[in-house]
Amino acid sequence: MMDAKRGGAPLYLHITLLAVGLVAATGSVMLWFGDLVPGIWEFVVLLAVAALVALLMARRITAPLTRLAREAEAVRRFDFTDHPLIHSAVREIGELAYGFDLMRDAMRRFLRINRRLAIETDFDALRPWLLDKLVDIAGACGGLLYLADASGEELRAAALDVEGGKAKPAPDLPPLDPKAMPEAMARARAYLQRVSSHLSTQELATLGVDSRFSNATALVVPLLDRRESLLGMLVLFKDGEVDATSASFIEALAASAATALETQELLRAQKAMVDATIRMVADAIDAKSPYTGGHCTRVPELTFMLARAACDKTDGPFANYTLDEEQWEALYIAGWLHDCGKVTTPEYVVDKATKLETVNNRIHEIRTRFEVLKRDAQIDYWRELAQGGDEAALRLQRDARLQALDQDFAFVADCNVGSEFMSDQKMERLREIAKYAWLRTLDDRVGLSRDELSRYTEPPLPLPVQEFLLADKPEHRIARPVSEQMPESSRWGFAMSVPELLYNHGELHNLSIRRGTLTEEERYKINQHIVLTITMLDALPLPRHLRAVPEIAGGHHEKLDGTGYPRRLNAGQLCPEARMMAIADIFEALTAADRPYKSGKTLPEALSIMAKMCREQHLDPDLFALFLRSGVYREYAEKYLSAEQLAAVRIEEYL
Repeated sequence: MMDAKRGGAPLYLHITLLAVGLVAATGSVMLWFGDLVPGIWEFVVLLAVAALVALLMARRITAPLTRLAREAEAVRRFDFTDHPLIHSAVREIGELAYGFDLMRDAMRRFLRINRRLAIETDFDALRPWLLDKLVDIAGACGGLLYLADASGEELRAAALDVEGGKAKPAPDLPPLDPKAMPEAMARARAYLQRVSSHLSTQELATLGVDSRFSNATALVVPLLDRRESLLGMLVLFKDGEVDATSASFIEALAASAATALETQELLRAQKAMVDATIRMVADAIDAKSPYTGGHCTRVPELTFMLARAACDKTDGPFANYTLDEEQWEALYIAGWLHDCGKVTTPEYVVDKATKLETVNNRIHEIRTRFEVLKRDAQIDYWRELAQGGDEAALRLQRDARLQALDQDFAFVADCNVGSEFMSDQKMERLREIAKYAWLRTLDDRVGLSRDELSRYTEPPLPLPVQEFLLADKPEHRIARPVSEQMPESSRWGFAMSVPELLYNHGELHNLSIRRGTLTEEERYKINQHIVLTITMLDALPLPRHLRAVPEIAGGHHEKLDGTGYPRRLNAGQLCPEARMMAIADIFEALTAADRPYKSGKTLPEALSIMAKMCREQHLDPDLFALFLRSGVYREYAEKYLSAEQLAAVRIEEYL
């Protein structure tokens, strides 16, 4: 079909044949009257000269058409590069070439606008640029761009152009409600169609536009979204009247611009919703535990401060370090969600302030047993006294026994707090106290939940039964379900040792914790939050530029020497942003005053610990030096630390 359309002889041959035909016809008439020409040979020469002249003139006339055909073929291939303007001695051909050049230029600019609309992410910069291009393409002398607010009732000025192609963000103009709108804008809005009209000086003043536009025609074009709802309003001022063709073209451009503006607005609203959701998750984690409140807010802020300090450096290890807008977005999300896995960590583990604490502090049960032993001591005294025993000797024996029980309970209670290291001597005394016996006369299997009963694997003993004061019973051992096993086939390569049990609530087992209040099982449960953080973030349908979020958020517990968790990454495997977050996380944890097991450390204490961690290849020494020299530590401390913690610091001591 294409070949058929492209067939036939060139136009210049048709013109040449026509000229030759005319000459031949004229010659034939002249030959008919033989007395008018010298002879036939002279006619042949005349015919050849006429054919040559006709051919040359036809080639000159049709050459611009040939070039126009090539230009049209280039446009068909979406090649809109600039070419010299085609000139022709024939007026119609010249006008055609000029019109074609204008069309190509309009299409090129139209495609450029659409490309910018598709890739631009800075919504504030897009609006004046868009108005600028619309004014330019429409040949207008000025223009206004209004966007509807969230309610859709008022229009707010988004861009203003009163200089013809030099648009800028609109000044702080008041919003336009329906009553304050010029008549042309009100009609365009009411019927959602373009309106051409002249605006009075008063109407122009309402819009904040100079009165010199009162002689121009105002073309008002509503900007509609995909649901035909009003998104905004485009006002273009043109000298003279606006013809229907120009108005249709401008309306088509406005429709394309409206689609792009709607897309940008949707993207911005979506980003705002994601941002609010991220903050909501972080706030929920902080609110979940009164002891870690603010951690998920302070750590990202400190991380961003350190990242900005690195970007500002022009020398040293971070001279070439920079983050573009998309990398900042990834760091922002990773920072706020760096502990999102903690939503699955039970509060009584995160908030475990004493060794016997689960949902409640079980020291109260131990106290009751000591009370039982003290009642037994009183009962034994009165029983033996009634049987004729020596009252003085029995009283001394009773008082000594009561005093010993008081001292033993005070020791057990002190062990429960976990503020001091458990030495071998303390461990031995604890085991001796655990051997005290007391008499239980009530069934310990009534009033229990189904899960609790399932942990009683041995048959019940006949009542009454003697039990140890402190016991590690089978029902204290909670098995690890399949759902709590470490995934073996994870692409992240987790390398954490998983305890056999989910929890071990044995009383002697917990009171024997050497340092702190957490058992091995509970420590793993807390550390497991980073595994869940990575898997939760990895499960999100993150766009390509945010694929690094799980890696950044999941690396702040790793160490440069490869002994961290959950993947045991080394220095060469950790990105700078994860190392920054590690410093922020540790500094916040050391200086925070809201932990159940410690008070916030002073600046010298915290920095000394971190300097030691740098020497042991746990933290990045270059980043720690930047942390100190840039003053980030001081800026953060003055905002979040108490006055008692703000001791003087000489940073040279820690470098």
